[in-house]
Amino acid sequence: MKRTMVIKSAAVLGVVSLGLAACGGSSTSTESSAAPAASEAPASAAPAPSEAPASEPAAAECKSPTLITGTLLPATGSLAFLGPPEFAGVKMAVDEINAAGGVLGAPMVNIDGDSGDTSTDIATQTTDAALSQGAQVIIGAASSGVSLTVIDKITSQGALMISPANTSPALTTYEDNGLYWRVAPSDALQGAILASTAIDSGITKAAVIARQDAYGEGLEKAFSKNFTEAGGTVTSELLYDPEAATFDAEVAEIKAGAPDAVVVIGFEESVKLLQEMIKQGVGPKDQQVYLVDGNISTEAYKEFPKNTMKGVIATVPSGEADLTAFNEMLLMVDPALTDYTYGAQAYDATVVVALAANVAGCATGTAIAAALADVTGNGGEPCTTYADCLALIQAGTEIDFNGITGPLDFNQYGDPASATISINQYTGNGAFEEIGKVTAEVPLP
Repeated sequence: MKRTMVIKSAAVLGVVSLGLAACGGSSTSTESSAAPAASEAPASAAPAPSEAPASEPAAAECKSPTLITGTLLPATGSLAFLGPPEFAGVKMAVDEINAAGGVLGAPMVNIDGDSGDTSTDIATQTTDAALSQGAQVIIGAASSGVSLTVIDKITSQGALMISPANTSPALTTYEDNGLYWRVAPSDALQGAILASTAIDSGITKAAVIARQDAYGEGLEKAFSKNFTEAGGTVTSELLYDPEAATFDAEVAEIKAGAPDAVVVIGFEESVKLLQEMIKQGVGPKDQQVYLVDGNISTEAYKEFPKNTMKGVIATVPSGEADLTAFNEMLLMVDPALTDYTYGAQAYDATVVVALAANVAGCATGTAIAAALADVTGNGGEPCTTYADCLALIQAGTEIDFNGITGPLDFNQYGDPASATISINQYTGNGAFEEIGKVTAEVPLP
């Protein structure tokens, strides 16, 4: 099936400008694995978030000619299903970078590491280990909550942090010394598009239940604000403890509000939450259910009764172009992949960092951050591969890197200035297809 999703309720998005794209075909999401060991790979940016980092010494004086990155991605924990495509995206990028000559004439080195989740101290340990090994850039985390636990440690040491998957609006204005960037858009955008999708489907009353953390609270607020401004009524706004033994009380409150739809914002605990919704008669077979990037998965719901998930709608940041070909290449990097969410963003984050290091002439976090704007806009010559972009840089030509996910122009906060949200519909418990996508400017605070 192939069709264009028409977003009628433009008012939901306020001043956000919309670009609508036709789409169709299958789409997939994510699943878990263990973090790879440290690897060496062969190698090759947008306005600064808060304030620009201090300038670096000239290339001849640079004491960091070798780019070392450390991944802080989920091999374990409640977002472990997002880990495999992200690790694969970084590996693919590093391999291509090194095959093209590396960064500043030397092979790029990547140290893979597990982020765990906010219930453990794994992220701190991984961060300490990477920084002690000379990492100037940390790629991650996937969880906004995890990033908030280590962002000060990273940026205070002059290292750059760039996330492929953080979406909490709280990170937009976080005091980061110009050293925190992300490739995924703030949920100010996903929340608006999710609300618009519900309104356009005739939903007038919606219940929202979200995990109580930076991610869940940010996306819940964005959805509820846009949904009510478009004329909808939020019957319940519930925040839950992800470690809770049961969700029976929360689901009972949802049911009492008699909503037309339920928006579930969570990670892997969404399986248990949906099971309770099914038990109490407010599951996908009883009314419309909406999921988001944190719980869209081809694997998580396979054990549900047949076709339970059929018709569920899920939104997720994606890319302007069809990612099918890229995902097939990602599968060659990790043949065990079943989901692909944020794999393209992880790839783009790695490439843009390497390009910025080449432009800066020095592989330190502050130097790379100061050059990110110079490689992702600023009127340079467009290029789409590391090799082509590097050739232009070496020829003295300014570049405008357009990644797998599309243009990577950043706003003044180090967030994407615009992004694409994919709208998907489950066709069964283990499969969903893209039925629409919206490219729009990301609302500013």
